[in-house]
Amino acid sequence: MSNHMSWDFILPVCLGDLVKSGAVNQYVVQDVLSVKQLPSHINSFKAALRSQGPLCILEYFDTAYSVLQHCRTVDVAVKEDTLELLIQVVRGLSVSLPTLLLSGSLSAVDRKQQLNAVKMSVFLLCKLTETLESDSYRETIGRKKDKVAGKGLLQWDSERETILQCLTQLLQLDIRTLWSLSLVEEEFVSCVTCCCYKLLENPTISHVKSKSTRDAIIHVLGIMVKKYNHMLGACVKVIQLLQHFEQLASVCAAAVASWSSEYGVKAIVGEIMREIGQKSSEELAREGSGVKAFSSFLSELSTLVPETMIPNISVLLTHLEGEVQSCVLYRIASVLVRVLSGDKLDDSARASRDRFLDTLQEHIHDAHSHVRARVLQVYARIVNSKALPLCKYTEVMELTVGRLGDKSVHVCKSAIQLLAAFIAHNPYSCKLSSVDLTKPLEKEMAKLKEMRDSQKEQVPVITAADLWDAMKPELEMTVKAQLEPGSEEEDNEDEEETGGDEERSDRDTALQIAQKAVGLCMRAHSLFPESSFFSDLADLNAETLIKTLATLFKGPEQVTPEAVSSDAPPTPQKEGGGNEGGESELKKQEMLVQYLKDTESFALQVERSIAVINNMLYWKTTTVVQEAVQFCVTAFEFSVANSVCGVRKMLPLVWSTDVTIKDSVIQAYRRLYLNPHGDNTRAKAQTLVDNLSDLMIDASLGTVQCLEEIVSVFCPYAEREVVLSNLDTLCSVALGEKVAEDYLLARDTLITIANITDHVRVCVHILFQSDPHWQTFMEQAVRLIYFLAESPDQLCSRLLQRSAHLLLEQITEGGEPNQSQLQESGSQGSEEQGNDANDSCVEEELGLVGASAEDTEVEFIRKICETELLSGNMLSAFLPLLVKVCSSPGKYSHSQLTTAACLALSQYMMISPAVCKDNIRLLFTVLEKSPLPVVRANTIVALGDLTVRFPNILEPWTPNLYARLSDESASVRLTAIMVLTQLVLKDVMKVKGQVSEVAVLLLDPEPHIASLALNFFNELSAKDNAIYNLLPDIISRLSDPERGMKEEDFNTIMKQLFSYITKERQTESLVEKLCQRFRTAKTERQWADLAVSLSLLSVCERGFKKLQECWDCYSDKLTEPGVYQPLLSIAAKLRRRAKPQFKVLYLCTFGWKTAYCSVQDLVTVYASVLKVLDDSDLVTPRKSRSRPKPAITFSSDEEEEDDAVMAESETPKVTTPIARTRRTRLRH
Repeated sequence: MSNHMSWDFILPVCLGDLVKSGAVNQYVVQDVLSVKQLPSHINSFKAALRSQGPLCILEYFDTAYSVLQHCRTVDVAVKEDTLELLIQVVRGLSVSLPTLLLSGSLSAVDRKQQLNAVKMSVFLLCKLTETLESDSYRETIGRKKDKVAGKGLLQWDSERETILQCLTQLLQLDIRTLWSLSLVEEEFVSCVTCCCYKLLENPTISHVKSKSTRDAIIHVLGIMVKKYNHMLGACVKVIQLLQHFEQLASVCAAAVASWSSEYGVKAIVGEIMREIGQKSSEELAREGSGVKAFSSFLSELSTLVPETMIPNISVLLTHLEGEVQSCVLYRIASVLVRVLSGDKLDDSARASRDRFLDTLQEHIHDAHSHVRARVLQVYARIVNSKALPLCKYTEVMELTVGRLGDKSVHVCKSAIQLLAAFIAHNPYSCKLSSVDLTKPLEKEMAKLKEMRDSQKEQVPVITAADLWDAMKPELEMTVKAQLEPGSEEEDNEDEEETGGDEERSDRDTALQIAQKAVGLCMRAHSLFPESSFFSDLADLNAETLIKTLATLFKGPEQVTPEAVSSDAPPTPQKEGGGNEGGESELKKQEMLVQYLKDTESFALQVERSIAVINNMLYWKTTTVVQEAVQFCVTAFEFSVANSVCGVRKMLPLVWSTDVTIKDSVIQAYRRLYLNPHGDNTRAKAQTLVDNLSDLMIDASLGTVQCLEEIVSVFCPYAEREVVLSNLDTLCSVALGEKVAEDYLLARDTLITIANITDHVRVCVHILFQSDPHWQTFMEQAVRLIYFLAESPDQLCSRLLQRSAHLLLEQITEGGEPNQSQLQESGSQGSEEQGNDANDSCVEEELGLVGASAEDTEVEFIRKICETELLSGNMLSAFLPLLVKVCSSPGKYSHSQLTTAACLALSQYMMISPAVCKDNIRLLFTVLEKSPLPVVRANTIVALGDLTVRFPNILEPWTPNLYARLSDESASVRLTAIMVLTQLVLKDVMKVKGQVSEVAVLLLDPEPHIASLALNFFNELSAKDNAIYNLLPDIISRLSDPERGMKEEDFNTIMKQLFSYITKERQTESLVEKLCQRFRTAKTERQWADLAVSLSLLSVCERGFKKLQECWDCYSDKLTEPGVYQPLLSIAAKLRRRAKPQFKVLYLCTFGWKTAYCSVQDLVTVYASVLKVLDDSDLVTPRKSRSRPKPAITFSSDEEEEDDAVMAESETPKVTTPIARTRRTRLRH
């Protein structure tokens, strides 16, 4: 074997270099075998491996090399055999080398032999692996697998892992000693690492099934980085992989994290970060997908090893204005959450934390909306992890509340999420009510003031002992100086001095005083040596002199404290201790007051945000509405003041057509009211009942209906047995002796019984006592009679007879009641009968229709309703009375009587179309002229039901319904918008230009009405082209001079309505329609409104071309600034995103034409003025006579005229029958 060691194996750059003659003693392949020769030589290779071991590679290198050369044409079995032989060679070297390397007796020839074997085997194994990997990938992409190749490729996934394990075993050994000076050549390192990087380029390497292979590759590369000086090469290669393979971001992050933590090469993180940080924004912009890969890589890395990124994160802060902003922000968040959090940070860590938080705070107002949203999301993550310092809460909270008004929907959504996180993880209290915090704060502030005042009254006492301890060091130095030889004469000379420098410093002055004191003490001792004060100076030295001076300065009471009597005042030391305790209590009180102040400030900011977020409940963006609902729930759970307003305001969303919004509201109420707390079942049930009862307090009719819808989802009607099992309890409690105490409970009990069964016998108690809820109770009682009894007419007749008998007894005993009371009694009875007849018949009819009954049955029921039900029986007798009461408001002025009569009349009209036609004019007269808001509101609801029942009869009266949207009463406007919303959205009523009245309600002073109007347009926008078709008519009506709408209000309404126009085709068509309306517009204000409307459209290039085509429509109006400026703004907005050719051909031309036209018109006007001024016969123009406006009067003053019905000529005529359509066509 030694004969072979006259050469060295040099790893080639290219595979073909091995067949070329190179340098002296360089190995060259002598014989490249043909494909036919390969099987026999492979068999010889196997035999040699068994007999000679791994060093046989030195002899059979050419055989394996030939397989590489013919890899595309050779049989798969040959490649598999070669791969298996190379694996065995590498394993053999891994087993034999440790003993040789540890022996230390390896000769130079043997070292070269082992080195050549290592290089040859690793080179062949890596190259063959790369070739097989390429073949595997190529066959997968081309989908051209043959049967043989397919069999081999199916095993390749497991073979890859085996190869990597072999390389790991070999490279873990200290084979560097085989090289001269342990310097491993770069070509060897590149051979191994290139093979690993080639395997990483496989598209499936990031899949879960490839985890073991992925980990093995990372392990091999980690060894190369740590032992073979591959760190810089790895940095460059990671950057290249990220630029070309976006899917490798997570893999590379895991690799770098492993090399940093498991292999201890922490510097590689900084190197890669610097490489990315040095890239300019232009480079990142050109790379495209590479930017996403960098962002994902850095984000993953910050999650895995955040602590190693802190020293190098500054190099990435420059990219906060570039393409990787979100990534940098995410990294900052990871560092703050996982490293720079907690109370045990040192000063350096705190400074870094504050610097990062300041950086985040600066970008809350970033110019890019996605960055603003990302910053808020980062803050939410920090708050959820409880890593935000308490000192930053107020500041960040205030900035977040400000972002609720951001123009970006994503920013608003992120702001709501952050505010909810603030509330859920607040460090202050579980109840955030500023009202509840006011009194405790005032109490503690008063207590703090008293403590501060008491501290000011105490004069600080400085004891003699404290002064002595302060002076002692200086005195010791002075005493030592005085006791030195020759110092006495100097002291005497100093004492005789009468002057001195007046500007001597305090220290010098103190030193002079000390010297004089020591000199005086020594002179006094010399004059009075027998005095007891100088008894310690028998032996004069520094220590005894200091002791004597201390006795003279402190006094005897300090030297012998035990001699002080027990009734003496406290010593200075004890007073000092009391002061320290007082200061400690004062600091605690100051901290408590500051805590309460911060809590109150936090609660006030939360309350301020609630008012804004409540208005977002009716936005058209589903995700924002969902976040607003969740925020309201969180705020309510923490008892934030006014949070119940949001909980109630979300109730109407249960009728939303968006399933996700409806589900969010239902789940919110389930979480708030159906999650009872208690130790046992009874306690939980009681809590549940209390929650639902609190919800019903002061609930309006609309709120009750919404709650019924929610409860119907929670508890389906199928669970009737629960009520049936408790029927006796219901009757005894609600319909027993105490029925007069709560008629609402009795009424709802009757409704419940009617809903659960058809065969229940119950007693009805008739109590004629004054109670506001008695009327509704009796209504439901009579309804239950009609629902259950076999002959309800006869039973009700007996009830009326009994009532009449009681009335006669009252007349006999107490005198005749007044006319209003008598009419009220009659109207109540008629109302009950009307309700009963309507309910029984209409419900039957609707039930039959819903069940698809036969047409004959439907016709039979209709005939009964129209001919028999209201003729010849008890119900027919009350109809004239109802008409009389409703048509004579001056005579019958009692409010409850009028209300009951109108409702009863509407119920009669619901039964028969003939009755409806005869009395519809009367009902609309009541709607327009009744002075009672409750009557007008009830009439609107009744007319809504009639519109559903008889749409063709009500169609001519549609403008009268829309007119109530401008009613002076807020309750009437609220009822009108709710009724019209249901009629329009359910396609019962055609949407016409009168919908402009709904648009005006967007600015209603009542927030609830404005939110319902906004919800109306949000729902209407879901219908195809509905708002698009209505916009021109709405603009014409709102810009009508007779309406007199303010310009600011018009702009606000139009801005909201044009936000629903998102399709390019609709925009283009609207541009043409609005331009054409310039021709018919007569006033400058109408021109300006049309121009503003055009500027609110998101005009594209096609729409702008259409604007230029309609130049003649508005060119003569350009002298008006209200027209000229909005049209210029259209071009300005389009110029930002238009193509260069379009800018030159259209935008520049348009700007020149508008400017020229406006100047020309001004010149024309100026010339006409000059011509008029030159005329000699100037005549003062006459004033135009103002025409008197006709006074608007109402029929009857309610007290003088009994008949207040519209004239026949005022009755609108039916123009076209209503056709029920679900879809509106796009009109051009």
